[in-house]
Amino acid sequence: MADLSLDPTQLDRYSRHIIMDEIGPEGQRALLDSRVLVVGAGGLGSPIIQYLAAAGVGTLGIADDDVVERSNLQRQIIHGDADVGEPKVDSAARYVERINPDVTVERHEIRVEPENVEEVIGGYDVVVDGSDNFRTRYLVNDACTLSGTPFSHGAIYKFEGQAITFPDDDGPCYRCLFPEAPPEEAVADCATTGVLGVLPGTVGCIQATEAMKLVLGFGEPLSGRLLVYDASDMTFDEVPVRKNPDCPVCGEDPIDSISEVEYASEGCRVSAD
Repeated sequence: MADLSLDPTQLDRYSRHIIMDEIGPEGQRALLDSRVLVVGAGGLGSPIIQYLAAAGVGTLGIADDDVVERSNLQRQIIHGDADVGEPKVDSAARYVERINPDVTVERHEIRVEPENVEEVIGGYDVVVDGSDNFRTRYLVNDACTLSGTPFSHGAIYKFEGQAITFPDDDGPCYRCLFPEAPPEEAVADCATTGVLGVLPGTVGCIQATEAMKLVLGFGEPLSGRLLVYDASDMTFDEVPVRKNPDCPVCGEDPIDSISEVEYASEGCRVSAD
């Protein structure tokens, strides 16, 4: 039988979880024993890391190969002025250490690539994708779908955000939602178009919530439902997403390995062989 004991400091720290019937000491123990990987320590990754660490996710993996820039600080709230020029994984780890000593941070200071994605996600219970490019999103989707690892996706653009969760083999995957990425020249990034600083906070918190629900096994995840948020008029809409039987990753005749997929070197067009 698993040890559900919590020490006095943990009973105090997580008391507002423990008194909830839906969580209790068993749920808090599950959080402390869980392993969650966050891909990206930027705008979306910041609130995801912040809240999962505070909630007591015991092992928090952080994958990012970038460094902190001053222009990040308007939205990437786990980093500060003193962190400019430092690897984001190091800055994020210091932040986690300050808010919760129960959490072990595993740093992956790398760009997620076809050669390493399976190794990076291996051993994690849940993956939260806060990346900012289509190539990484497809890589995370393909590796998680093929390995049966549940994951949450989020994306932001100016005043708009979206989130969806892929918890199991029965529902659609990211490729069912977007069979092919748009051409690279058609997709502008935050440096080109800008982004409302608080927007990733909202979307990232939704993703952190989904990750906690997956670990705790309660509630209904955003499976088959793309949640679309518009900060300009403060609306949330749901778009149904159906499983595509012809999807090369989760359909009726799926590929066996990501080695069967050709990922464009510039990170936009992704097509199965």
